[in-house]
Amino acid sequence: MSDTRHVAFFPGSFDPVTYGHLDVIRRGRRLFDRVVVGVGRNPGKVALFNGDERLTMVRELVDEMVQGETDASPVEVDGYEGLTVEYAREIGATALLRGIRNLSDLQSEVQQALTNRQIAGIETVFVVAGQDFAYTSSSLIRQVTAMGDDLDVLASMCPAGVIARLREKKEKGHEVLRMLAEHE
Repeated sequence: MSDTRHVAFFPGSFDPVTYGHLDVIRRGRRLFDRVVVGVGRNPGKVALFNGDERLTMVRELVDEMVQGETDASPVEVDGYEGLTVEYAREIGATALLRGIRNLSDLQSEVQQALTNRQIAGIETVFVVAGQDFAYTSSSLIRQVTAMGDDLDVLASMCPAGVIARLREKKEKGHEVLRMLAEHE
């Protein structure tokens, strides 16, 4: 019998973290011996929450999720910089864990998975989102925050603590929310 540990690396910007993200983590815990959630920075996006804020949110929510659960694998949450595959290799990940919501996600994720396998030799494991999360995205949540008056409509997409933080950003007139509101 092999003593190989199967470690999944679930990378993302988590800007903000959603119930869909938490669903992927929850399900990954049942597939792998250990899950590492990597809070990174997407250079192609301007973030609403800074790295420390995103890391804090994800850690709090993961801590809540795993509290008292002994029948699933442990989860670690780390911030990282640079290429996802390099960090995955650094932590000994055997696979990247990714959530798929729809066909357009699948198309872009498969292209990325093929690239990651070609350049880094790391496989990608896809988890299909639960139907409740098929249309949830951090981008949509940021748009609703920028344009909407009642942020309670986000309750089915993200936890109350995230909504409270979004409300704070909106009340302070965060630049990203102003830009989103102007472009719509």
